[in-house]
Amino acid sequence: MREILARRIMVIVTLSLLALIVLAAAPGQASAQNLEPVSVIVFPGGFNWPIWVAQEKGYFAKGGIEVKLTPTPNSVFQLTNLIEGKFDIGVTAIDNVIAYMEGQGEASISMQPDLFVFMGGDNGLLSLAVLPEITTYQDLKGKTLSVDAITTGYAFVLFDLLKRNGLKMGDYNVVKAGGVLARWEALKERKHDGTMLLAPFDILAKANGLNILQYAIDVYGEYQGLSGATRRSWATENPKKLDAYIRGYREGLAWLFDPKNKEQAIAILRKNLPQLSEGLASQSYSVLVNPKGFASDGALNIEGVRRVLALRSEYGEPKKTLTDPMRYYDPKYYEAANR
Repeated sequence: MREILARRIMVIVTLSLLALIVLAAAPGQASAQNLEPVSVIVFPGGFNWPIWVAQEKGYFAKGGIEVKLTPTPNSVFQLTNLIEGKFDIGVTAIDNVIAYMEGQGEASISMQPDLFVFMGGDNGLLSLAVLPEITTYQDLKGKTLSVDAITTGYAFVLFDLLKRNGLKMGDYNVVKAGGVLARWEALKERKHDGTMLLAPFDILAKANGLNILQYAIDVYGEYQGLSGATRRSWATENPKKLDAYIRGYREGLAWLFDPKNKEQAIAILRKNLPQLSEGLASQSYSVLVNPKGFASDGALNIEGVRRVLALRSEYGEPKKTLTDPMRYYDPKYYEAANR
């Protein structure tokens, strides 16, 4: 009888302990299940590396959000859908934001956009890639060059590099071929003679025997490329989500820039870009994870924005003189996340 009673007591104690363990774990489980979704539309490519790290390492989850990425085929799809509220955040060339805010966008839109940039990303990582037989700018005379959009993004960088090297509009043909992934595929298949690529596509280009005529940063010194953008209305309604995104992205950057994480970082890159060999992925690390690649703190380069504005003032239509970076940038969210 005593043995039976002892066993019953042991069962009750064991069940009580299990219940306590479950209760203790419940808050964490509930937290994981109650992450707030944040939809982010991006161009496909290695420049999303900090986001992939933040997703895998739980840096976004730590802030209570789940970042869901959608690759965009081109800038028109990205910007029109961001403006219409179908996505929360866009990682895009700051020139795209400026263009649509100034009524110079590639596509007509049904509403006045309220876009702004809240953080930086990189210097554009831009290179002019061409077919193997093209070795000088003069070789591009009469050739066909591809862009995402003719009036936004990095098209003005292409036009400016050509102009600086003696080629004016009409000396070459321009076709719209979509985002950088689509343009890379088209160039590789020799559908066009040249295009602007973003790293690490330049590494792939070299590995496939293509030529890099010039790197934009070597010409401009300062240039603001990819940036984090959203709508002012969404940011006002979701300051905690935006704060969590900025903090998570910055933690992803900090982890990437820690040399001891290099091997694991390369594994994350190849997981998301399986077409990269070990060697190409290692080269991508060298290009992107350095002071000339990602902005190590995610800050916006104001002088780089001035360069973007100068190019837009020269090539944008209708003609406008644009000089004020702060018209498109609100630093308060970045500064709050940096405290």
